[in-house]
Amino acid sequence: MRAVVCTRYGPPEVLQLEEVEKPAPKNNEVLIKIHASSVTASDCLMRRSDLPVIMSLARGLAAGFKKPRRPVWGAVVAGDVEALGKGVKHLREGEQVYGMTGLRLGAYAEYACMREAATLTGCLALKPATMSYEEAAAVPYGALIGSHFIDKGNIRSGQKVLVYGASGAIGTTALQLAKYLGAEVTAVCSTTNLALVKSLGADKVIDYTREDSVSGGELYDFIFDAVGRRKSSKLKLQCRSALKQGGKYVSVDGGMPRPRAECLVRLKQIIEEGHFRAVIDRCYPLEQIVEAHRYVDQGHKKGNVVITVGHSSKT
Repeated sequence: MRAVVCTRYGPPEVLQLEEVEKPAPKNNEVLIKIHASSVTASDCLMRRSDLPVIMSLARGLAAGFKKPRRPVWGAVVAGDVEALGKGVKHLREGEQVYGMTGLRLGAYAEYACMREAATLTGCLALKPATMSYEEAAAVPYGALIGSHFIDKGNIRSGQKVLVYGASGAIGTTALQLAKYLGAEVTAVCSTTNLALVKSLGADKVIDYTREDSVSGGELYDFIFDAVGRRKSSKLKLQCRSALKQGGKYVSVDGGMPRPRAECLVRLKQIIEEGHFRAVIDRCYPLEQIVEAHRYVDQGHKKGNVVITVGHSSKT
């Protein structure tokens, strides 16, 4: 089968499309025929060779110090269950699924094996019936991270929520979930993304490239920084002072959540009810994985960058 292999850390060019052996499911695993994946900010960060020392150490513990332990890259899957290992109880051959492979990686390929039950190496759930494989691949990364931090806000209907970095994969998820919970949402993004966040339901928008403070001295019950220390602005620094008494400020720097299949199950229902939509900036075929990583490296993607996997006749 074809797969994108990464044998050393570095620029996007370290990713190479190669022929590798098709995996076979072990006990409690399913074999997934992958139709779509995505290039996340985390994928690109993990690939780089110029990480700060602390981040490099963390990456080394998770994925390998001198080179990746698992050479096939990618963490998001959307596809079909093609075969079952012994002990699989809930999934069936032919079912459409979506999820995250986690530290196991292996998603930039025509096939991957995953455990049926959620573990530190990822989680799977049935794909939303109303979504294409490409749309489904644009959901898991932002859903698993964004919903984790939105849950920390204990958001109630009528509360005021501010999402800083509302146009990325995590931010677009957080915005839509906060609206689903009944909050009044203010979205912060750049000029080029104002129309996007409005279309996702933002009640108010703030352009951080033009404004240095929250307009009108408004205060919020919950503020979510969806970009973390990677990006900052005068407005972002001022946001911490815009909390109501007893309000909560949460950043994605607060740690990566465990993969939770129940999160994907919940999103499936919300999606099929029409309350959430995938945000796709660009789609690239597997053969253009280097170009896709170059684009995400620029740091300006809107929502998600999706990889489509066309299956070759020789697998």
